Amino acid sequence: MSKCFIHESSYIDENVSIGDNTKIWHFSHILSGSVIGSNCSFGQNCVVGPKVKIGSGVKVQNNISIYEGIEIEDDVFLGPSMVFTNVTNPRAFIVRRHEFKKTLLKYGCTVGANATIICGVTIGEYALIGSGAVVSKDVKPYALMVGVPAKQIGWVSRAGNTLKFDEKNVAVDSYDDSKYKIENNNLIVIEG
Repeated sequence: MSKCFIHESSYIDENVSIGDNTKIWHFSHILSGSVIGSNCSFGQNCVVGPKVKIGSGVKVQNNISIYEGIEIEDDVFLGPSMVFTNVTNPRAFIVRRHEFKKTLLKYGCTVGANATIICGVTIGEYALIGSGAVVSKDVKPYALMVGVPAKQIGWVSRAGNTLKFDEKNVAVDSYDDSKYKIENNNLIVIEG
């Protein structure tokens, strides 16, 4: 095992890879075949796996289950008690493991507290899913999504700030002076 912190109340199954400086706090369980990168943080009462791949720098807040079929890239933030699914029509009396749908969270995106991510979607780089939203369709990079079902209401910067555009469809983020432009209903980074 790497140089990571695992609270004594948590369980780590065999055949798990956990990167350096990752912290797994109280009452969590990492199931077999899961791979977790370095510098991650898992709050209390988290379940990962089996066979889940999580990148580096990922922050998983309290009360989150990350099921088989979900892949999370680097620097993703998952807010407290957000929910993933992996089957679209579950039944307690029917085994549907062969129907798990892949869900992909791309680099740097954020999912707010109590949001629900329906299986089979891709959330683009740096997208921001608002608290309580229900995402049932793919999300564009940098999109700001809210509501039930989630709808795009704007764009955010890499820093997660809502962008305000001038008459040329250009926005500047005050956090780092990066510049963005809307082209063909997609956000393009033009500087920064």
